[in-house]
Amino acid sequence: MPLPPLLTGQVCAITGGLTGIGRGIALLFLSHGAKVGINYLASHNASEDSLLSSMRDEAFQAITSRSPHPPTSPDDVPLLTLSGDISTPEAGQDLVEQTVAKFGRLDTFISNAGICKFEEFLEISPQSFQKHLNTNLSGAFYAVQAAAQQMSKQTPQGGSIIGVSSISALVGGAQQCHYTPTKAGILSLMQSTATALGKYNIRCNALLPGTIRTQLNDEDLKDGSEKKKYMEGRIPLGRLGHPDDMAGPALFLACGELSSYVTGASILVDGGAFVNFQ
Repeated sequence: MPLPPLLTGQVCAITGGLTGIGRGIALLFLSHGAKVGINYLASHNASEDSLLSSMRDEAFQAITSRSPHPPTSPDDVPLLTLSGDISTPEAGQDLVEQTVAKFGRLDTFISNAGICKFEEFLEISPQSFQKHLNTNLSGAFYAVQAAAQQMSKQTPQGGSIIGVSSISALVGGAQQCHYTPTKAGILSLMQSTATALGKYNIRCNALLPGTIRTQLNDEDLKDGSEKKKYMEGRIPLGRLGHPDDMAGPALFLACGELSSYVTGASILVDGGAFVNFQ
C-alpha cells in the first residue's frame, strides 16, 4: 500500500536533478504532490533530450500511481527544468528565482549536483582540483545561500535545505583526495547553516550516501566487475544503493510533519557500510 501524498502543494528545487540521485528525489517528490524545479548541466549527457522527455513521462506515471487527482498528461506535470552550471554563483540563484517565479515560493532546496573523477593523488592537476571544489562545494555554498535568502523573506517564513554529502565525508578514498574534502565541506556547511538559519525556521541537514549506482560510477561498478563484487561484500545489506534509496530519506527531511525538529543532522544512507568499516 503506497503512502498518501506527503508534500501536496509544496515547492522544491534540486541541483543536478536530471540524473542519478537528484532525479530519483525529484520523481518521488513529484509523486507526493510537490512542484519541482531542477537544473542540469547542458550537454553533459549525450542523451539529454531523451532524459528530459523520459523524466516527464516517469513523473506522470509516478504521480498517477499515488495521487487521487493526477495531471491529465505528462505536459501538465509541475516540473521546471533549467540548464545551468552549478559551479558558477549565478546558477543556484537562477534556479531559485525561476522556481519561485513559476511556483510562488520555495519549501525545500536540495543541493545535490556534484562530480567525482577517480584520480591518483600525485597526478591530480590544479585544474581538476579546482573543478571539483567549484562544483561540489563553492557551487553548493552559493546555491544554498540563494535558497536561504528566499526562505527567510517569504511568508510563511522557513523551509528545509538538504545537502547531499557522502560517506566520503567520514572516510578516506585513495583516488578521491580532491573529492572527499568537498563532501566533508557539505557536511560542515549544513551544520553551520543549521545554527545560522534556525531563527528563520529554516532546517538544514545532510544526507550521506554510500555507494550509490549512478552515471558517475556506472563504468567503475559495472555488473560482473571485481570492484562491484568487493563493494557489495563490504555492505551489510549486500547490495549497492540506487538513487531511489536516497529519495525516501530526502522526503522525510522535506516533510515538516515528520521532521520539524530535525536540523543540523547527518543521515547515512549506505546499507550499513560505514559501521562495517570500523
